[in-house]
This record gives sequence, structure tokens and C-alpha cells, in this order.
Amino acid sequence: MGKTHIAVALAVAACRAGYSIYFTSLDDMVRNLKAAEGAGRLTSKLGSYLRPAVLVVDEVGYQPLERAEANLVFQVISKRYEKGSIILTSNKTFSEWGQVFGDEVLATAILDRLLHHCDVISINGPSYRLKNRLAAIERDTDAA
Repeated sequence: MGKTHIAVALAVAACRAGYSIYFTSLDDMVRNLKAAEGAGRLTSKLGSYLRPAVLVVDEVGYQPLERAEANLVFQVISKRYEKGSIILTSNKTFSEWGQVFGDEVLATAILDRLLHHCDVISINGPSYRLKNRLAAIERDTDAA
């Protein structure tokens, strides 16, 4: 589908235009925030996600989050709201975000902040990564 590819291309363009960038997967961000919280360094770690002009968060929704993890994500989104750009990639529709974040109210609060000043790019179609692989499999099957 190319979600990550588009996000990276936008980040590269922003970087070339002089903006600072931070790229992370949602899982890595949550893991790092949880570790920092456990070590009493949450405020410092939050800064690494709040400082850059553009934060790219890849793979939102691949793993459902526990309530405490979802709250950490909300803190990042809330503190960046109207202060810095966020590029998110997800294979989930917005209606599925309640399941991703384990709480409909929290998901609505996150989406409220994200969607207020945004452009949504919806991509429908087969996976870009699988496209060539599936064609190769079909050729091998036809040859057999």
C-alpha cells in the first residue's frame, strides 16, 4: 500500500526544508516511554517526541495497547497538539481506533486532536511489499 513509504518521503521533504524529524513506530515509542516512566525519566523522554518539528509514528494499530500505554500516547499527541506536525501510518480505520487504544473515549480524544488540522490520505489496494512477491509466486505456480 505504501503508507510508510509516503510518510518517509514527507519526512525527507520536511528535513530538506530545514525541519527537524523524529521517526518511530508506535510500538517503539510506547516501549521507550514505559521504560522511561519506570526509571523516573518520563518528562525527559517525552521531550524527544515533542522537540522535533515533525514526528512520524509508523504502524499505529498493529498491536492493541493497554490503557496505561494508550495514556502515554495521548500525552504525546496532546502535548504536540497545535505545536508540531505529526504523520501517522495505520492499517486501521478511525472507527477501529477504540479497539487499538482499548478505550473509545481515549481514542476519540486522540482523534479529535489529530484530525483538527490535518490531511488524511486513504490508501486502498494490495500491499506494495507483497506485489512483486505475489507476482513471482504466480509465475512459479504457472510454470509448475
